[in-house]
Amino acid sequence: MLPIDPQADIGRRAWVACPSCDDARDCAPCREQLTCGEHWRYLLSNTGSLLHLQCPACTHVWDHETGFGATRHHSA
Repeated sequence: MLPIDPQADIGRRAWVACPSCDDARDCAPCREQLTCGEHWRYLLSNTGSLLHLQCPACTHVWDHETGFGATRHHSA
């Protein structure tokens, strides 16, 4: 298990399902896509619409493309 990233700040959070532990699967607010006080993720950084996240429950780190706002452009 990884430690919590030193850049993690509880003031920068995101509400995205963790692909590793899926701890929010039985949570009614999370199923309705509401902000839940228990199942948030650390927002470590972002590049446009790509979020770099860490789950405080299992410490899994991953990238999540939101497709919202300033999307990143891929070179062909």
